Amino acid sequence: MQDAASSWDWQPGERVILDSTTCGVAHQWQEEPYVAPDGESLAAVVRLEDDTFSMCVNGKTWESGFEKLWKPGFSPDGRLVAIAQQDGEWTLAVDGEPWEEFYAYLWHPCFSADGSVIAAAIQNDGQYGMSLDGSPWPNLFDNANEYAVSANGQSTAAVVQTEAMAAADLAAFRRGVYTVAVNGEAWKKTFMNAWTPTFDPQGRKVAAQVRLNLYEYSIAVDDAVWGQTYNCVWEPRFNPATGAVVAPVRVAGAWGMAQDGKTIWDPVFFQCWHQQFSADGKTLAAIVAPTFGAFTVAMNAKPWSATFPVLTDLTLSGDGKRAAVLANDSNVDWRVVVDGNPWSGTYDMAWKPVFSADGTHVAAKVERSGRHAVLVDGKAYKRDFDRVWDPVFSPDGSKVLIRAVDKGAFVRIVATLSDFSSRG
Repeated sequence: MQDAASSWDWQPGERVILDSTTCGVAHQWQEEPYVAPDGESLAAVVRLEDDTFSMCVNGKTWESGFEKLWKPGFSPDGRLVAIAQQDGEWTLAVDGEPWEEFYAYLWHPCFSADGSVIAAAIQNDGQYGMSLDGSPWPNLFDNANEYAVSANGQSTAAVVQTEAMAAADLAAFRRGVYTVAVNGEAWKKTFMNAWTPTFDPQGRKVAAQVRLNLYEYSIAVDDAVWGQTYNCVWEPRFNPATGAVVAPVRVAGAWGMAQDGKTIWDPVFFQCWHQQFSADGKTLAAIVAPTFGAFTVAMNAKPWSATFPVLTDLTLSGDGKRAAVLANDSNVDWRVVVDGNPWSGTYDMAWKPVFSADGTHVAAKVERSGRHAVLVDGKAYKRDFDRVWDPVFSPDGSKVLIRAVDKGAFVRIVATLSDFSSRG
């Protein structure tokens, strides 16, 4: 995103992109809007008067119409993507152009880090797998789920079922008929269950949670299972610097962190999950519960002193020196917490915090009484909005892009840090 953002318009000020978010072409109805990463386009699915569906982008529809359109969204490189049905079959439409291949069904579009490659889950003739930029896997399977694409877009992976299994066939289930397929090629080992295949940064290795039997769990990396087993495990992560794999593990009823099958954080927590590495791999952070029902963030196994009933959306700065998270109490009174300190103010809802590239500033989108606002370092922008999308920092961290709907108009605002002055 930061590389792409360097070419965006970062001139401070406000521009009205659309006077009205209502599509200017005659239509029966219009669905919710989606906004491009650079804030230059607003799109929505519309049902036209001839009963076909199209995407309306900045008031104009695609030239192509479809029987149905579903789950639209912008890729990181700004292309508009939607799942499309034509003649009873499904494909992906990219900026109005459908893939050449159509499938019995298609869902779960996902993107490489820069958005240049698009993958999706597919089903044909009762067999499941993935398609990469319109090219299906060479092998499809009786079942597939937990889809993933590598950051560089060169590989895809999913958990697959390697043999047919009748309903309630407990013997087959216990024998193990699930594994991970990478680019359509299944691992040789099979498991009772497998989850969350995860690529290393180079897209060459894959790690996944596996269930070995009724009681034992572990991590598998490229078909090789750790030598140690656990009561339970959570999603693995690769260290971007060393290639080592870490995963939260449960031992004797308590949670810790293991690396390549060896304990690196003692199992002393009631919960430990959602771990993240810094870009240099030197900092490992995770959401942990030092006591039952009290959550905090641990940085290299050292928890913050403050705890909260609920924590979610952990975000680590690129250099690993800072962390931000959302906290709430029984799904009310959301707060943004940075480095263990809650910002002043509570909200009906808050969204995942965003760090500037240098880690010195934090932004977040919040909602109170039906109005949306943008906060930076705990201070609110000078006005709120009917609706706002996630804020984006300029590459140098000195400005913030606000994409918002205000009094029916879609506006693009480049705000400077001095524009955030009132307490949130």
